[in-house]
Amino acid sequence: MVMPCVLLLLLQCLAFNQAAGAMASGGEQPLAQIGIHRAVFALHRNASIKATHSLLGTKGEDSEWVTVKFRIPTASPDYWIAVFSPAKFNSSSCPAGDERRVQPPYICSAPIKYKFANESSSKYAKTGKGSLKFQLINQRQDFSFALFSGGLSNPTLVAVSAPISFANPKAPLYPRLAQGKSWNEMTVTWTSGYNIDEAVPFLQWGLKGDTQIRSPAGTLTFNRNSMCGPPARTVGWRDPGFFHTSFLKDLWPNSVYTYKMGHMLSNNGSIVWSKSYSFKSSPYPGQDSLQRVIIFGDMGKAERDGSNEYSNYQPGSLNTTDTLIKDLDNYDIVFHIGDISYANGYISQWDQFTQMVEPIASTVPYMVASGNHERDYPGSGSFYDTNDSGGECGVVAETMFYVPAENRAKFWYSTDYGMFHFCVADTEHDWREGSEQYKFIEKCLASADRQKQPWLVFIAHRVLGYSSNSFYAMQGSFEEPMGRDDMQKLWQKYKVDIAFFGHVHNYERTCPIYQNICVNKEKTHYSGTVNGTINVVVGGGGSHLSDFTPLQTYWSIYKDHDYGFVKLTAYNHSSLLFEYKKSSDGVVYDSFTISRDYRDVLACVHDGCEATTWAM
Repeated sequence: MVMPCVLLLLLQCLAFNQAAGAMASGGEQPLAQIGIHRAVFALHRNASIKATHSLLGTKGEDSEWVTVKFRIPTASPDYWIAVFSPAKFNSSSCPAGDERRVQPPYICSAPIKYKFANESSSKYAKTGKGSLKFQLINQRQDFSFALFSGGLSNPTLVAVSAPISFANPKAPLYPRLAQGKSWNEMTVTWTSGYNIDEAVPFLQWGLKGDTQIRSPAGTLTFNRNSMCGPPARTVGWRDPGFFHTSFLKDLWPNSVYTYKMGHMLSNNGSIVWSKSYSFKSSPYPGQDSLQRVIIFGDMGKAERDGSNEYSNYQPGSLNTTDTLIKDLDNYDIVFHIGDISYANGYISQWDQFTQMVEPIASTVPYMVASGNHERDYPGSGSFYDTNDSGGECGVVAETMFYVPAENRAKFWYSTDYGMFHFCVADTEHDWREGSEQYKFIEKCLASADRQKQPWLVFIAHRVLGYSSNSFYAMQGSFEEPMGRDDMQKLWQKYKVDIAFFGHVHNYERTCPIYQNICVNKEKTHYSGTVNGTINVVVGGGGSHLSDFTPLQTYWSIYKDHDYGFVKLTAYNHSSLLFEYKKSSDGVVYDSFTISRDYRDVLACVHDGCEATTWAM
């Protein structure tokens, strides 16, 4: 009887490892399918490729559609068109000491996007001629189009277009708002091609219709050696430009401010300006007013021109983005809780992500959390020893996005928004009791003044609570290893209303739960004491969807195998509305309300009581 049990255990373990591996590989970056180091030069006299534009952004646009016409000697399904940036992508751009088994000129960097030739038209198969449309965004360098045969695995370069570029490739672009370290501070981070020796960055801002002032901006960047390994350090590397952050302080609450980014050129004193933007400042902590929050995880990016769509990768991210853009007037702050761009070491993809979310991130605070696809890399100090970040090891996300953390390499922080108090954890670092992060989480939860901020929310990327996902079910814990053991004690002690998680790419809501027990039988309306925490998985922002286990988990109230996001609406100190919306239509598919008074938060519950005494 021993051997069958051992065999069964091994099979279960193998099944779990395969499922976990599938989850990681399911986030494969499409550009990783290209065997670019195997590419050979074999330019063909009967092959050609040409772009219809030579200069983009002449009216200040940060993106334009370009038609590419191509001709090949014999039509074949293995021909494909790649977009390279910089335009000169042969061995002259390879790092020193980069040796290959093929003779130069060789290609040492991946393209930024691609399409297959047979996507052009039905005539392609007969004539070998076709045209494709690509959307190009300003990414600080020029572009060229390359025509390859041999498919993605064994590419042979047969034709290259002339370079095209934006009128001002260095222009300040893609602003990202974020809450500062105090409630009346907003930060603006943007990207440009200007280093500080070439131009001085600043922000011009002020109350709408009032006098505008200028505030300085700090400048950061990173280089190839900052990356931990491939592909970020090899074929995925691309110069990221420079990131500038300005701090807007002493803001008046609930007020509309306008702003624009500027760079004063050192050589002649002229100023390069961005477009104008606006935002509404945060309410005073505890202010009784309508306050609305959007939460989702694992969105990634997709291309509007349909390129890079390997294996139906991230088909939902544009729906999520577009639905939120349409509803921009009806929420105040966004939390993207990990797995942000899924660049996975292909640095060019971060520009494309920030351009995709610019209408949102330039208008409301876009708060991010660290996920495995931002941070994890072997030997880098991440809690999980995987290569999910593609060698980025947190550097890119920590530099491109501001969060009000004491140390951005330790991506945990707290932030207030009116009646909400948020504690954002970093599951890619140790969270267990006694760890540095555990102490922060307890301090963050304990610091909530529930009389002023009744709505206490915990946010993390990996599931530290409850999920009915299939790979969690295989290990029998329905959560990350060692996940909720320590966290539940804190949630119960400080009476956390809702704990949000990503990582699992679906939607699920639990009952108010503590130690595997549903403490409330209600499903749509909760009132009275806070004697358990509602756990919500909201990882359906856009990446490939995750399957649920066929097991019926008693604590799960609503599940959805689809793309979507959550909206929290605080009407006042005693009324909260929770809504889950699908990305495809923005319609509410799951909801509940919470009604309670301050005394309900103070009430004594199991493992959530302060010590008392009868001493007189």
